[in-house]
Amino acid sequence: MVPNSNLFSRSNTAQVGIGTLIIFIAMVLIAAVAASVLIQTSGTLQQQAQSTGKQATQEVSSNLIIKSIEGVRAKTSSTMASNISLLKVKVGLNVGSSPVDLNQLIITITDSTNTNDLIYGNNDKTYGSLMANFSSSNNASANLGHLLTGTQATPGANARYFFTVQKIRDEDISFSQGNPIMNTGDLVTIYISVVADGDLSYTTIDGVTTNSNQKDSNLDVAPRSAVSIVMTPEAGATTKAEFITPSSYGTRETIQLYP
Repeated sequence: MVPNSNLFSRSNTAQVGIGTLIIFIAMVLIAAVAASVLIQTSGTLQQQAQSTGKQATQEVSSNLIIKSIEGVRAKTSSTMASNISLLKVKVGLNVGSSPVDLNQLIITITDSTNTNDLIYGNNDKTYGSLMANFSSSNNASANLGHLLTGTQATPGANARYFFTVQKIRDEDISFSQGNPIMNTGDLVTIYISVVADGDLSYTTIDGVTTNSNQKDSNLDVAPRSAVSIVMTPEAGATTKAEFITPSSYGTRETIQLYP
């Protein structure tokens, strides 16, 4: 039996009306909101990625390098101390390093028995005051003298809590006692007091007249001592130097200890 084609009808008109319009508008709004959320999220992620990348680069690139360490013995006109009284740590920056603020540097030194955590003499954040008698207008030698002989009620003897610095090379003249910022190419000497309690009667340390007023550092760098120095900057990798002092200092006033 042949179907009757007259029973079927064909319509070429689509459904239009307010309902369809509402659905269309709702879909557009949802797409717009989703796009807005994606754009905002991608912007936030981009900012976080840039910030993280900058911090990671700074952590990797900010590196102090210990070039050498010398030990100096206290002396009088005729005798020298049996222990080392002062460490002169020559420090530079790695190639491509970001600037390093020594005012925020922490130096941890141990003689295998006692440990001192030292901050720069101009840092007043940790103990509420600068190193006793420290002045940004002083030359490095004057501040070194105060490091060796100065003391205050809090925290105590300068030698146990502070270090001072003298610049060796500073091409852009950006380094000062009050603003110790190191840039690539700069070279400085960091002074660390290691005066032993048995060496308080000597009158001179590295050309600085102490008149037997040097203060005990709570450290003892005698012959055959194992010494460790760790430098922790505000940002960047820590720098560490370990060495064992010679079996005898002989008649030398200055002894090369590292490398």
